[in-house]
Amino acid sequence: MPREPMAVVDRGAACLLGGALGDALGAPVQYLGLPDIQRDHGPDGVLEPPWPALVTDDTQLTLFSADGYLRAWVRGKRTGEWEPVDEVWNSYRRWLVTQQFAAPDEGATGLLAQGRLYASRSPGLTCLRARAADAPPTPEAPINESSGCNGVTRTAPAGFAPHPDIAYDLGCRFAALTHGGTGGWVSGGAFALLIHLLAVRGRPLREAVDQVIGRVLRDDPYTANALNRAVVYAEEQRATGGPVRVDRLGSGWTGPEALAIAVHTALVYPKRSQVVDALRTAANHSGGSDATASLTGNILGALHGTAGLPREWLAGLELVDVLAALGADLGCSVSGLEFDESLYG
Repeated sequence: MPREPMAVVDRGAACLLGGALGDALGAPVQYLGLPDIQRDHGPDGVLEPPWPALVTDDTQLTLFSADGYLRAWVRGKRTGEWEPVDEVWNSYRRWLVTQQFAAPDEGATGLLAQGRLYASRSPGLTCLRARAADAPPTPEAPINESSGCNGVTRTAPAGFAPHPDIAYDLGCRFAALTHGGTGGWVSGGAFALLIHLLAVRGRPLREAVDQVIGRVLRDDPYTANALNRAVVYAEEQRATGGPVRVDRLGSGWTGPEALAIAVHTALVYPKRSQVVDALRTAANHSGGSDATASLTGNILGALHGTAGLPREWLAGLELVDVLAALGADLGCSVSGLEFDESLYG
């Protein structure tokens, strides 16, 4: 049964905020091996984001995904023309402006008016090169063969589409704008579907994961098997106890691996009181720490809402107001609640 509308709005905000917290936690250690993380931060690894908690291009692009989707939603409501992939593609082009200039132009509107977004956070070359295409790449006409994790890390906003099938399709297509390898775009669809089932439909976590695996199996057995291993290893860990080893699922540099690590971590730490434990576990490994912790935060935010997020971490989070506002508007759009559509006109 779908969640009550205001609960969906809260989970929209929490989904984006949780992802940004994980991103900021993992960013300082994303290129370090676990021994190096422990050397620099102690035997338990990195335990909290720095102050201020700066986000990476993953969170920046998530914001522009949300902005593009909401622009498509508003235009569709007003004109009947529904082109979310084109709008998100154009939104990513606007993001490029923030990577090329130091401050907004006079008269800039929307996200381009946010001076805090004019900061280059070492964006991936795959994403940058894909933006040079003349037309939006698609799964059917891919621009490359990359299955890197930067495709999936920005597709959470697609989870606030009005139907599970639409969420999955848009997640695939948003990721395929830059990542043409099957795992690169299927993981984006899988993630968007998972967010939809948790935030909008109110499904229990394990039930939602199983539904995602069943859907993904039709398009990419590799991604489905990675998610299935995430479930199996979580069951084993809960049965035997001991330390959680996300490295059994890979390093998180590819979309399927990063999503599997995030799903595994959320299944091991599914309670609202365990969100911090989950984010720390997702960040402390040898691999793509910012991506895996970011996806974990998105998932647990969609599951628990803002009440599950650590207040002391949010206090130092970069762009916290922008993230909360766009996330809430995503929730309003799928719940039929009013929001300021002029921001996306």
